[in-house]
Amino acid sequence: MEFYGTSLASRLMLGTAQYDSPALLAESVQSSQASVVTVSLRREAAGAQAGQAFWSLIKSLGVHVLPNTAGCHGVKEAVTTAHMAREVFGTSWVKLEIIGQGDLLQPDVFGLVEATRILTEDGFQVFPYTTEDLVTAERLLKAGAEVLMPWGAPIGSGRGLNNIFGLRALRAHFPNIPMVIDAGIGRPSHATMAFELGFDAVLINTAVAKAGDPVRMGEAFRLACEAGLAGFAAQPIEERDMAVPSTPTLGLAQGLAL
Repeated sequence: MEFYGTSLASRLMLGTAQYDSPALLAESVQSSQASVVTVSLRREAAGAQAGQAFWSLIKSLGVHVLPNTAGCHGVKEAVTTAHMAREVFGTSWVKLEIIGQGDLLQPDVFGLVEATRILTEDGFQVFPYTTEDLVTAERLLKAGAEVLMPWGAPIGSGRGLNNIFGLRALRAHFPNIPMVIDAGIGRPSHATMAFELGFDAVLINTAVAKAGDPVRMGEAFRLACEAGLAGFAAQPIEERDMAVPSTPTLGLAQGLAL
């Protein structure tokens, strides 16, 4: 798995918010074997001392850091946040989030395209959090994005993959573009389904952080990702509307007539 030329050992990415303690976050990352964690600049800068301790913890995990622009509602705010994040975290990667609708936290796809263009021209490697819309995907790629992060469902909803048809169409239309299912995944089985559809990675936060046992859930998602990848590589059978007998009747011995 590669993002912008960077090879990753794992296709599982974890968010770092909502954990009950830094130790629990660290253990969950380790049990999941995630290779990337997302970090909000707002959390890092919330308090100087607390922010430094949190950043030290993240660096100790030995994973790639993907700063995000969580909480931004406009292009200017997102671009400014991305520039600050690059200085703080020392990476040109940025998960670009621009929220356009409050109830569902749905991405503002118009602002997203504009901000992607601006940030790409400024040397950023953009991971846009978007919908499964094909037109938006096309515009983001033309604006300079080389990775797409379509949502599975609204952030934190745990609903899984809401629009299977749309996601399958997106994957088929852009077969060579790395894609990460982001947001809405609530169970390990949802992650498995994402890989079975051909997606390249998944990003999980709430489903692990707020689980009854985050460490064990991190491991469960690791195993689910492995199962989904193996299942996709094994080429699953096509779905059918009618039954097909697994044991054929042709050639079987017939009972004697009495």
